[in-house]
Amino acid sequence: MAIIPTLKDNLVIENIRPSIEGGRFMIKREPGDTVTVQADIFRHSHEKYDAAIFFRHVPAEAPAKKTAKTAKAKPATVKWEQAPMHFVDNDLWEGSFTVNNIGYYEYKICAWTKEPKDVPTESPVMKLRVDPAYARTGTWYEMWPKSQGTDPTKSATWKDCEKQLDYIADLGFDTVYLVPIHPIGVTNRKGANNALHAKTDKKGKPLEPGCPYAVGNKFGGHYATDPELGSMKDFEHFAKAARGKGLRLALDIALNCSPDHPYVKEHPEWFYHEPDGSIKFAENPPKKYEDIYPFDYYNKNYKELWQEIENIILFWADKGIEIFRIDNPHTKPFPFWEWLIADVKEKRPELVFLAEAFTRPKMMHRLAKAGFDMSYTYFAWRSAKWEFEQYLKELTQSDAKEYMRGIFFPTTPDIFPKYLAYKGANAFKQRYFLAGTLSSLTGMYNGYELCENIPSPIKEELQDSEKYQYKVHNWAGPGIQDFVRRVNTARLEHPALQEYDNLDFHYCANDQLMVYSKKTGDDVLLFVCNMDMDNAQEGMVELDMAKLGLNDDSFFFLKDLITDESFVWRGNKNFVRLDPNKAPGHLLVLKKI
Repeated sequence: MAIIPTLKDNLVIENIRPSIEGGRFMIKREPGDTVTVQADIFRHSHEKYDAAIFFRHVPAEAPAKKTAKTAKAKPATVKWEQAPMHFVDNDLWEGSFTVNNIGYYEYKICAWTKEPKDVPTESPVMKLRVDPAYARTGTWYEMWPKSQGTDPTKSATWKDCEKQLDYIADLGFDTVYLVPIHPIGVTNRKGANNALHAKTDKKGKPLEPGCPYAVGNKFGGHYATDPELGSMKDFEHFAKAARGKGLRLALDIALNCSPDHPYVKEHPEWFYHEPDGSIKFAENPPKKYEDIYPFDYYNKNYKELWQEIENIILFWADKGIEIFRIDNPHTKPFPFWEWLIADVKEKRPELVFLAEAFTRPKMMHRLAKAGFDMSYTYFAWRSAKWEFEQYLKELTQSDAKEYMRGIFFPTTPDIFPKYLAYKGANAFKQRYFLAGTLSSLTGMYNGYELCENIPSPIKEELQDSEKYQYKVHNWAGPGIQDFVRRVNTARLEHPALQEYDNLDFHYCANDQLMVYSKKTGDDVLLFVCNMDMDNAQEGMVELDMAKLGLNDDSFFFLKDLITDESFVWRGNKNFVRLDPNKAPGHLLVLKKI
């Protein structure tokens, strides 16, 4: 027999959005953002009703020692704030509230009849996460620390890296992203161009540095810096110097162990084992690795392993790292990431995580839902206009924008697209123009500004990759430094380039001309990119004037931040001609006349 329900208001609250899988995962915002919430709200009969959003910030709990007085004490309750909702149409209601602090917020919708007022109907409590602004906006310079010196036969030092900071800051970057900086294994150490064995001297001492993703040797593991670079004190001095120049630090965390890592002897149970009892080497199909062991995240002492990885993150956070780029997160369990990121952010909400996962789309999206602030993308493999438009609409105009922030790198140590091979400055400018104007998050791998362009004959990366050998870059050589500086300066000075989901596309019949815009308040930028790296292209661009905040017949002034040219246009149809030998595209500031 069904139980008669208790008396309460008969209002229905459903289809709350934004919502990721019905609230299973949190939406993400940054401080100062307005969170707009919609829901379908209705009830039987004709009584009038009202609705509001109740929300509150849930501050991070500071760790404290338990005492007799505090052991049973309950955490302080934060009062709910209220934001009104209004009727839109067809039972659709909408309201909004502003989030000002990083960390977690709770929110719910309440609805009630106006007369007589009985108990309100409440939706389930939902959560959202507010991340630092640098989770949405950043201009990264990927530094290979050992290649910052002048001697091609040995590693650079942290002092050499420190000397490069002025150069990086002058180019307009705000984040220095370091590849793994830990001691590198000796067993099965890789040689130049991914040779299976590094060269050695007569005594068997390696003459090549090996790959830094093979972490650990007799000098330590994930808590240590490679002695070739210098001491921990030297690193701390470098980190302090970076902060002094306004540069944020990101660190690549590779959760791999060389056979020489201290963990192998101390915790053999943390690894996978072959039938004969030996520890199993890593695989990331179709790749196989001979110099690293992967962790077994469900070993019998898995909780101890998970906590140790969190300790590593917090250790480097105390050394000045604010962003953690995680290598190959798609090869680790989702529950591990959900626990790790949530637990770290409850303690240190200012920390940010980037997923390096060039894998299947659904896998990448799930990692973002699981908690990663940012994600690598397929940007490097997109080339045609239609591919960019389709992909960017998926990233910035679908539900993905609620939980996934994509960062655009033209190249990485692992990726060097064929269309850049043996090409000159025009190609490198075009790709950085696209990366720097399509997303609020972009990055550049060191040497890109020098147009280094000799590909490996066997892998999608540069020949003589610094992943496996000592290397010296000719920082004073010819390159596209001034162009990079202009793009980065625009990113710094224009709020429209600091937003992620404000991208709109416009029309041009010429498939070699891609037209798009970004608008934040009164800051309006219009871009026209020549997708042809070799030839001049021309055509009529047709603008959606409303998206630019203009009337159909408006006159408007345009200033190109790349070439310093000025134009006056009228209406939605205007002629453009772009020569790649002059500039890859127009980066135009738009002003009404």
